[in-house]
Parts: sequence; C-alpha cells; structure tokens
Amino acid sequence: MLPTTLIVGATRGLGASLAAAYAESGATVYATSRAASPPASPAHANITWIPGIDTATESAGNTLVSAFPAHVVFDTVIVCAGYFAREDPLKADWAEEVKMYTTCAVGPLFIVQALVGNPDNDSCKIKTNLGVEGVTGGKVVLVSSESGSITLRHASEGGGNYAHHASKTALNMVGKLLSLDLADRGITVALVHPGFMRTDMTKNVGYDTAWDSGGAVTPDEAASSLIPFIDTFTIGMTGQFWAPRGARDIGTAEAVLSDQAEREKVPLSLPW
Repeated sequence: MLPTTLIVGATRGLGASLAAAYAESGATVYATSRAASPPASPAHANITWIPGIDTATESAGNTLVSAFPAHVVFDTVIVCAGYFAREDPLKADWAEEVKMYTTCAVGPLFIVQALVGNPDNDSCKIKTNLGVEGVTGGKVVLVSSESGSITLRHASEGGGNYAHHASKTALNMVGKLLSLDLADRGITVALVHPGFMRTDMTKNVGYDTAWDSGGAVTPDEAASSLIPFIDTFTIGMTGQFWAPRGARDIGTAEAVLSDQAEREKVPLSLPW
C-alpha cells in the first residue's frame, strides 16, 4: 500500500518540493497552506490542499484535523512551516521574536498534539502499532536546523538571529519530549536539518550572500536527500537530531566537530 503523507507548510521551499516528490512517487499527499485558498503549485492529482492553516495560531491543529476524512491516517507527517525574520545583534524586535518562537516551536507541538488526539481512544491520525507485533507506527518529522544546535554555535559566526536559533533549539526539545510520549504507540519522531537552502526565506535575511560559499542547495535537492532518510528512519533512532546531507553545509562543523571521520558521516547525528 502506498503511503499517506501530511506536509504542513507546503506552499514553497522544502515543503513544496516534498509535496511534489511524494505525489510523483504515488503517495497520497495532504498539504497545508497558510492562505485562504490553495496555491497554483505544486499541483498534482495526488495532492489534496488544506488551506487556512497558520501554525502560529492556537486553533491550527484542530482546524487541520477537522479537514480530514474520518478514514485518513498518516504514515508520515512532516512539519515544514517556519518563519525567519532578520535580526541584528542586540536589536531584537519583540513582535518578530514572538512570531518566530510561535511559528517554529509552539505551533508544531499543537499540530502534533491535535493529530494524536485522545490517548484513550482511536482518534489518532498518525499510524500506531498499538502493541501489534510486526506492525510499525508512523513517523513525525520536524524540520529544524543546525542553527538550533547550541554546540555548533561558534565565535566565528558571531551573534544575532536570537529567535531564529533559539526557536529551533526549542523545537528540538519539543521533538525530543514528543518522542518519549509517543514511543509506546510506535510513532517515531525525527528532528532534521535538511540543509542550507536557496530559498526566499534565506534570501530575505541576507543569507543569499553565502549561498555559494556555504554550499547551499535547492529545495528539490534537499528533498531528494530527506525522503530516503525518512524511509530508513526507525524507532531506534527516535528523538534524535540528524543532518541527512551530512556536515557539508554546516559552516561551523569543522571548528566544532573535531573528529573528521565522524564529521564525514552521511547522515550525520548532530549534537544538541
């Protein structure tokens, strides 16, 4: 049976590339957009759009779940939604900080919480094993960033970007705790750094100046690495932080990760 996949935040960047790739593979894809109407692309017969889902709002999770037919249960849930505003050192803007934390760390928790539903009944919209031997549960993939690793922060890159980095650190903790709470259902939770990407989001904060020197990839390239990683991610790896493409685009990796052999692993297990 072909998988059923939910991609939260699929109108552009990595989310759009994942939706297109999964649909082309034959998977049934449900994809969300923040806007009130679906985008023109990606368009595919296998993609069902659910508009009006803003992860920065408290009701997003319940609104999302109410949009699914009763029979739909997901093999894979990927939360890509994010927000990245330009931040200068010691000049943080309150509203922008709150929006980044809410979108990137608080929202994903409420999305997963709504999908899981009431633990005392069968309302879970993510596949579970329910203790059945030989049956694997579903997978939750939270798209984080190497910027959320405290260990990888280094003097060479300077400060600033407080909420961008800290919201990803918070998301990592959310994912770790979810992995503990969902383990008895056989649901695997992955935290991933999909790669430094050439997107409007990174361009809008000035990171396009480092695209070439930093080895930035297109969203399609990032998706082509992430999908096979998700396919092979097991319950034994749940709650861990991974770079499916390795350290190739992590600027501080050489300065911080001293073991070259370890640093060259693909996928690479990242430090918190």
